[in-house]
Amino acid sequence: MKQIVCASDYFKGSLTANEACEAMKQGILKVTPDLEVKTIPISDGGEGLLESLVVSTNGTIETTKVQDPLGRTITAEYGILGDGITGVVEMARASGLLLLDLKERDPAITSTYGTGQLISKLLDKGCKKIIIGIGGSATNDGGLGLFRALGGKDLDKNNNELDGVGKELREISSLDNQKLDERVTKTKFIAACDVDNPLIGKKGAAYVFASQKGANDELVQILDKGLKNYAEIVKKDLGVTVEYQAGSGAAGGLGAGILAFLGGDLVPGIDLVLDTINFEKRINNADLVLTGEGKLDKQTSYGKVPVGVAKRTKAFQIPVIALCGEVGDGTENLHKYGINAYFSIADGPTSPNYMLENASELLSKTTEQVIRMLNLNHA
Repeated sequence: MKQIVCASDYFKGSLTANEACEAMKQGILKVTPDLEVKTIPISDGGEGLLESLVVSTNGTIETTKVQDPLGRTITAEYGILGDGITGVVEMARASGLLLLDLKERDPAITSTYGTGQLISKLLDKGCKKIIIGIGGSATNDGGLGLFRALGGKDLDKNNNELDGVGKELREISSLDNQKLDERVTKTKFIAACDVDNPLIGKKGAAYVFASQKGANDELVQILDKGLKNYAEIVKKDLGVTVEYQAGSGAAGGLGAGILAFLGGDLVPGIDLVLDTINFEKRINNADLVLTGEGKLDKQTSYGKVPVGVAKRTKAFQIPVIALCGEVGDGTENLHKYGINAYFSIADGPTSPNYMLENASELLSKTTEQVIRMLNLNHA
C-alpha cells in the first residue's frame, strides 16, 4: 500500500472528527512510517460540520458575539472555507439545546436570533454561499428569530411587532420583509438536513422534537397549532408553501424558515459535506479508506458518515474499513453499502467512562492492528 485515507466522523463525547482521523493516522504510521496518510474529517451535517468543512478546505474559524436561545450574549464560532467566499455555521453554536441548562429549556420562548446574527456576520465577510448545519436546536420558532436578525418583522393583527418565539406563532398576522438584508437575495444558502419531517402534524416539528426541548403535551399542541398559522402566513405574504415540505420541520421549523426567508435548499448533510470537500478527487489514489463514528448500528445506513463514505468509495473499488466505539444492532447490512469490514475499538469488557477517556489510544491501537493484519497479504 502507498496511500491510506482516514475519513472519520466524531466519536461522541470523546473525539472530534479531526482527532479521530489523527488517532487513526498515528496507528498507521506505527506500522508503516513511510506510508502517505491523508486525514479528512467528515461530518454528516450535524455536530462537527464546521470543523470538518473548515479543516478539509484549509479555511478559518472565527468568533463573534451573538444571542443564545434566551437572548443572552455569548461567543459563537463560524467558519469561512478555503475558497474565501463560502461560509459555514452550525445553528447549535448559537441556538442549540446544549447551550441551556435542563431547567432553562422551553421551546415556547427560545429563538434562532443568534443563528441569524452568525449569517449576518458571514454576509459582512463577503460570503456568497452559506452552508447551515441545523441539528441540535433548542427552538421551535420556525426560523423567525433568524428572520428578525436579518431585518424581517413578524406582526400581530394590530400591526405590533412580535418577538418571533414559539408561544407567539399563533398570533402572527403578517410578515414584513421590506427591510430584510438585501444581501440575502444575492447569496446561495444550503442547509444540511438529515430529517424529512414536515413542519406540522404528528410527524412535524412540535410533535416529534419539542418534547426533547422541554415541552409538555399541552405545549406541543400549542406549538403545532402555531406552526400551522405560521405556515399559512408564510404562504400568504411570501408565496412559499412550507407545511409539508420534507425537512421543513427540522430544527423546530428552521428548515421552513430557510426555505421561506432565505430561498435556500435543504439537502442531505453527508452528501453536502462530501461534495463540498471534493471527496472523490481526494481519494482517487488511495489503496484503503478508514472511516468511523462512535457507534455503528442500524441508524448508520441512514445518512451517517461511514456509509456515506463507503458509497462514494465503492465506485473506485477501494476497500473501506470502519472503526467504532460500539457495535450495535443492525450492522449486518452495512457490507452491502461498501463497508468491507468493521471493528470496535474496545479492548475488552469496559465501562463507558473508560472508553471515553481512552478513545484516542484505543482507536490508534485498533488501527495499528488492522494495518498489521492487512500487511500479511502484502508480505
